[in-house]
Amino acid sequence: MDNGAHALRGRDLLSVTDLSPDELHAVLAAAVALKRDGQGQILAGKEMALIFEKPSLRTRVSFTVAMHRLGGHVQYLSDAEVGLGRREPAADVARVLDRMVDVIVGRVFAQESLEELAHYARIPVINALSDAEHPCQALADLLTVYEHLGTLRGVPLAFIGDGNNVACSLMLGAAMMGMDFRIASPSGYEVPYPVLERARALAELSGARLTCVTSPDEAAEGVQALYTDVWVSMGQEREAAIRREVFAGYQVTRELMARTAPGALLLHDLPAHRGEEITEEVFEAHQATIFDQAENRLHAQQALLALTLGGEG
Repeated sequence: MDNGAHALRGRDLLSVTDLSPDELHAVLAAAVALKRDGQGQILAGKEMALIFEKPSLRTRVSFTVAMHRLGGHVQYLSDAEVGLGRREPAADVARVLDRMVDVIVGRVFAQESLEELAHYARIPVINALSDAEHPCQALADLLTVYEHLGTLRGVPLAFIGDGNNVACSLMLGAAMMGMDFRIASPSGYEVPYPVLERARALAELSGARLTCVTSPDEAAEGVQALYTDVWVSMGQEREAAIRREVFAGYQVTRELMARTAPGALLLHDLPAHRGEEITEEVFEAHQATIFDQAENRLHAQQALLALTLGGEG
């Protein structure tokens, strides 16, 4: 599982596909080991800059704690302090930080901001969420499924809802790992076609199966894991009323869960809007797995930082 681990040193992670399948395996294996055994101060003296255009609970805390556990330090930079592309060009931000820190972690509105940072910085740039992808969330998602089921290959997982950044990274990661990935989205809210095409190419190599439908019932039938996410993400507030109407039939209910395999996992990347994408009853019945998934952000990102900055698994 650790083939390719050493090749991660100094690398960017803007998309989950910046990792090869072997490297993705290596990150997950390192996360399992770190969660079980802990790790010494292998990043002592290293500095991480967190550039956050969007507020966060899990992302900020998990990256901060991960870096501290590895012996490093964190500089948190809010949108008001940096103002990418407004107060200062991303190119200049990158070139300043490149001289002072060892890694940039960005939670931004536009993928282009991360790409510009990565172009001008010689140090690694990690995508902690953009409009295009959320690769660190996908690492935690796959880690959670692996922990609970003991494998990823062939595991049927259904994503119910918007073909958003979370869905894109998860689809790509599932395709890399040989899973049976299904997604049910309303017409007009599917995963972007270029992402689907990339996932299909990866699936041909791994033996994964990809299914895109509009029916949640069809997607959920017999799966071992069911995933949902909010209908209205940050930056989409003006679309809230329309989205709630469009996604009304995509709520995860007790009846939908009954279509899954016995003992199926329920996943949600949080925050959850109870009464919208999921009912209170279903959320509370599966809250233990959901918060396992939230905790795994810490372990997956700790592994990513260790391999990217330390070079040792």
